Amino acid sequence: MSDLDLQIPTAFDPFAEANAEDSGAGSKEYVHIRVQQRNGRKSLTTVQGLKKDFSYNKILKDLKKEFCCNGTVVQDPELGQVIQLQGDQRKNVSSFLTQAGIVKKDHIKIHGF
Repeated sequence: MSDLDLQIPTAFDPFAEANAEDSGAGSKEYVHIRVQQRNGRKSLTTVQGLKKDFSYNKILKDLKKEFCCNGTVVQDPELGQVIQLQGDQRKNVSSFLTQAGIVKKDHIKIHGF
């Protein structure tokens, strides 16, 4: 038996590559900008996926001043911190985040209607 090279199979994890990609340093992280319909003509814009390094309250303060709307930061158990703004502000928020240098345009996904 010493002449044979035995290879003992090791445990194969088919999801090892996917888990390694998820732990990347923000390379595939997207910022999702969504609009939710409330009652009647009222709508709500949500921004999620910003890096934890940023101060959400300061970004919210600038967004509120820039677009003359009210908003809040909501703590969600699954999504983390989410910025909510009154009205349909998807295009405005997208341009603001790129001009401020917070997010690159390639990493923004706009959802809704």
